[in-house]
Amino acid sequence: MKKIVSLILALVMIFALAACGQSAAPTTTEAPAPAEEPASEAQTAETEPEQPEEPEVDALLVDTCILMEADDAMINNYSLLAVNPEAPFVDADGKPVDDVELNTVGAAALINWLLSEEGQELAANFGYEEYGEYLFYLKDGRPVSTAEIPEATEETRLIRLSTTTSVNDSGLLGYLLPIFEEKYGYEVEVYSAGTGKSIGNAKMGNADLILVHSKSQEEAFVADGFAYVLDGMPGERLTWMYNYFVLCGPSADPAGVKEAPDVKAAFAAIADGKYSFISRGDGSGTHTKELSLWPEELGISAEPESFKDYADWYISANAGMGACLVMAEEMGAYILTDKATFLTFVANDGKIG
Repeated sequence: MKKIVSLILALVMIFALAACGQSAAPTTTEAPAPAEEPASEAQTAETEPEQPEEPEVDALLVDTCILMEADDAMINNYSLLAVNPEAPFVDADGKPVDDVELNTVGAAALINWLLSEEGQELAANFGYEEYGEYLFYLKDGRPVSTAEIPEATEETRLIRLSTTTSVNDSGLLGYLLPIFEEKYGYEVEVYSAGTGKSIGNAKMGNADLILVHSKSQEEAFVADGFAYVLDGMPGERLTWMYNYFVLCGPSADPAGVKEAPDVKAAFAAIADGKYSFISRGDGSGTHTKELSLWPEELGISAEPESFKDYADWYISANAGMGACLVMAEEMGAYILTDKATFLTFVANDGKIG
């Protein structure tokens, strides 16, 4: 039954993406070979086995679709950073905090496992069986760890991970972390928000490591003394995988995004026609990328004052990726999202979680 449901989901994705005229992003790993299953007793019986009733599938249940992807300006890199136990931590009011205790052993264990051959192979192949394409790709020249990973102790068991919503809403962490926990005895507590909020959480001493996707914010995190270099690693920022941001919208595409020569021209067309656009508006990596794609003369920035004159079409949601995709679907609006979360959204019939 599981294979039937997976096949149906794959067909739904093919029909929905074909309706949008989508082209697939390049892959960097080979598809895993399907395992052969032994024939069941019913299959070997002389009489024809009773076939399970297949659920009805509406291929157009979600109208929002990918209209542009694989533009060089839409690459979405993910980095791991270990939080420095000697960092200048502050509370929510910006006042210094001196009693922060971090699990550096646990943080190193999780980072080394994610960067091991096992962890990277699992991440690279995640989602292929369900969607027929890869959701994340491994970067060339990425760091690879061969460090021995210690078993958890009572003191090191709990690891606090502060991360972006895309690796959570896509299901990647829900797939990877149980494997790591079962193998080494750790428990990973996940704080999931936009990159800005996730980094802010770490700056208050509430995380042992971060997994985020905004280069400028990561570099500032390092420059301010909040990260350190793990043994055997080339630097504080360990950029190891990527996927693509995708520009999505209603299948009718009133702005003509599909005909635009590049993503910046597509954003200009949305603005020129004043077509509804849902912005994360939360300081996340996706929000940061979006702000870089609008025409400079619009002056759209993270400051609410900068888009007050565009309130009739530019909606700043201050919400996670899943919630914003639901808004875009309901409003027939355009939206920038990471591809992994979007594919999960479509496969779940327009729901996240």
